[in-house]
Amino acid sequence: MDRPLLEIDAVEKRFGNFVAVKGVSLAVEAGETVGLLGVNGAGKTTLMNMILGLITPSGGSIRAFGLDITKHRIEILERTNFCTTYATLPGNLKVHHNLEVFASLYRVKKGKEKVAELLEVLEITHLADKITGRLSAGESTRVNLAKALLNNPQLLLLDEPTASLDPDIADKVRKLVRRIQRERHPAILYTSHNMRDIEEVCDRILFLHEGKILAEGTADEITKKFAGRDLDDVFIKIARKEIEALQA
Repeated sequence: MDRPLLEIDAVEKRFGNFVAVKGVSLAVEAGETVGLLGVNGAGKTTLMNMILGLITPSGGSIRAFGLDITKHRIEILERTNFCTTYATLPGNLKVHHNLEVFASLYRVKKGKEKVAELLEVLEITHLADKITGRLSAGESTRVNLAKALLNNPQLLLLDEPTASLDPDIADKVRKLVRRIQRERHPAILYTSHNMRDIEEVCDRILFLHEGKILAEGTADEITKKFAGRDLDDVFIKIARKEIEALQA
């Protein structure tokens, strides 16, 4: 059988005496979207940064495409991309210049045409000549998503991709992610505080709490496990530490 496209085995990350990620293991198959849920400080961003090779795990291993991230970071990143609200594109360039620069860095064939295509798909063609640093939060999010799709990544990390978007555009982004999954079959790791995002987009959910995986399954399975009305209710219970299973 083929190996999962992304494999994380017993990964740990320490910052001095603080352990941000505690022995996390997970796998994501090609064509699968896995949601990563957790309150602020649960370890989601730290885990994402380790997958991208921005920080080094204190223990355990991360492999993508069968390659160890610590030894083959460049090869892995050539086939990977990400979108996050915590990283901004250079603010002094026009939107289309920014995307064309990244298209060149990713060695995208017909980069200008690819940029124009993504601007149209994300309904932001009108932003092409705007200065990136003057965009609204929602506009910046969509431009960052365009950047993340430039190289047709096989591994796509989406960190709050609908943050600051109005409901109509957020719905279109969710549909776009699903379409990409159906047509290109990337492995997608998706974080969000929007439970509708998670329920509509993700095949499977991992609930991260205090650096550990608390629960794994579909939205319905997790809701039933914690006797919640819905995923929002479960999230609130976990945030308020109202679930006895937290220490299980």
